[in-house]
Amino acid sequence: MDRVPLLLHACCGPCSLEPVRLLREEGFEPTICWSNPNIQPVAEHDLRLRTLQAWADDVAHVKVIVAGDDRAAWERSVAPFGFDRAARCRACYALRLAEACRTAHELGFDHISTTLAVSPYQLFDTCGEVLGKLAQASDLTPVWRDFRPHYPDATVRSRELGMYRQNYCGCRFSAAEAAIERHEARDARKAAKAAKRVG
Repeated sequence: MDRVPLLLHACCGPCSLEPVRLLREEGFEPTICWSNPNIQPVAEHDLRLRTLQAWADDVAHVKVIVAGDDRAAWERSVAPFGFDRAARCRACYALRLAEACRTAHELGFDHISTTLAVSPYQLFDTCGEVLGKLAQASDLTPVWRDFRPHYPDATVRSRELGMYRQNYCGCRFSAAEAAIERHEARDARKAAKAAKRVG
């Protein structure tokens, strides 16, 4: 069976595992598009890209296209939203997915999707809305699927493969938010243990 070519915007290696598998099962043949100027610092960005490329080459046998990574544009259009997560993430999705759509259109793809649909930590509905509008503007068909039920499988598989797994989405604001959430969770666990001992 000939699969339908599809450009898959990817945020990282671990989040690509299940979307690539599931899209292939559905009859698509993904080509991965990397455009993530949100990822900071640069060393983190490069590590995630290397992790993705190694898996794509050695395990998945899927092509990776490194598209535009306009950090200056991210600072202009996304960073001003700071810790307003809803506005920041919408603007970030728009910047990254616009570049993916531009790349897809330029290279002759008709279908586009993104691995952002696998993580339960992303703003799923917002991301789908942004992709839909950008795809339509570029004469592309968005392949929007809810990959979130497969996130636990991706976590297990990526660990088995020894892949680098990050603990924040990518930007400096998400890194701070994730650190706060980890500290709050740790404090809640300590409080629960203390209450158990008293009880």
